[in-house]
Amino acid sequence: MTVERDDTTTGEAYGSDGARLLSVTDITKYFPIKFGVFRRHVGDVKAVDGVSFDIHRGETLGLVGESGSGKSTIGRVVLQLHRATEGSVLFEGTELTETKGEALRKIRPRMQMVFQDPHTSLNPRMTVAAIIGEPLREHTEGNAADRQVRVEELLTIVGLDPKHANRYPHEFSGGQRQRIGIARAIALNPDFIVCDEPIAALDVSIQAQVINLLEKLQSEMGLTYLFISHDLAMVRHIADRVAVMYLGRFMELADVDTVYENPMHPYTLALHSAVPVPDPAVEATRKRIILEGEIPSPSNPPSGCTFHTRCPIAQERCAQEVPEWREIERGHWVSCHFAEEGVTMMDAVTAAV
Repeated sequence: MTVERDDTTTGEAYGSDGARLLSVTDITKYFPIKFGVFRRHVGDVKAVDGVSFDIHRGETLGLVGESGSGKSTIGRVVLQLHRATEGSVLFEGTELTETKGEALRKIRPRMQMVFQDPHTSLNPRMTVAAIIGEPLREHTEGNAADRQVRVEELLTIVGLDPKHANRYPHEFSGGQRQRIGIARAIALNPDFIVCDEPIAALDVSIQAQVINLLEKLQSEMGLTYLFISHDLAMVRHIADRVAVMYLGRFMELADVDTVYENPMHPYTLALHSAVPVPDPAVEATRKRIILEGEIPSPSNPPSGCTFHTRCPIAQERCAQEVPEWREIERGHWVSCHFAEEGVTMMDAVTAAV
């Protein structure tokens, strides 16, 4: 997909027609911690803490980070499955955080989700025809015969045999179940789909097939994706831009080539280091960046830069000041005090480990 830059303050990339589909501004999501008989509020889990990004029609924004960084929460907040604590979510000019009831229900067909685990996301008591037909029954006026025709069409689109529509989810493999989930997601011809680690629970041999299916559907239907994953290597094959997230905040955001070839945040470099290189000679000699410790608790995040407790080049300033989210180069956003240092970030980080 050809992606062009714009000159907006967020430096976002445009899709094929240049239309901004989704705009998220300073979104936060805190889950309250309650304790005792009277359920007294004693704190918050800061799952998402002040995140902003745009997605343009026809593009794929990859969202990567460790487990517990808040990636899935962002996807659910965008779809209003979780209500934001603060911030704005604009979907083609409609403020979703203020939309409720029937008005929100009318928008939902245009925004769908593919879940991580195809086993738990499909009702085991319903047939495939009932699962895929449910959104059609809720949001369209067609009769049972019309829905049956549409279900068979959707099964064909995702590469399944329509004759198996009356089977139950447990009769299918993991990859087939994920195709059923995708068929359900595209049943109403949505504009935007959140793909929440859709290949994480699948065998490696099946993952590429699902990715190819998602790319094919995007090309044919003009879909826009927020693709959530912990696999930086896989995101490279499907994303136009990549956002790197850590403990509720964005660390880096740029087009896919820039993130892979010129990363400017130590955390992004560490994620790169974890990706195996197919050349044994290179893999045996390259220097790994091993992060010490575990990701801190989002209920008690570190002061200043949330990554400073594990960062190999952290200084006293990092524990005291929150780094500014700033544009280092056109379309390349970083949250690090030292991203503009003369010595390259890679040299600084590898020298420190």
